[in-house]
Amino acid sequence: MGAVAAAIRDKLTEAFQPTRLEVDDDSARHHGHAGAREGGESHFNVVIESPAFVGAPKVARQRMVYRALAVELAGPVHALSVKALAPGEAD
Repeated sequence: MGAVAAAIRDKLTEAFQPTRLEVDDDSARHHGHAGAREGGESHFNVVIESPAFVGAPKVARQRMVYRALAVELAGPVHALSVKALAPGEAD
């Protein structure tokens, strides 16, 4: 796991105490596209399940995640796909 992926995992764990967290570096699929960086770690898919999302609409959940990762989104992360779930929800 690279430094950016580790930072994403650490920050989401601290902010949401997830019961499930998957951080997938999808940068290889975007090689040569806008925002792709040499060495990867520019495009990520995240699946996170946390009690913090109970009762929150989908857009609010994504905003919560984006706020937690504001530094990464302003810097090395070009694209972030987020699936934020409350416990028991199907993905």
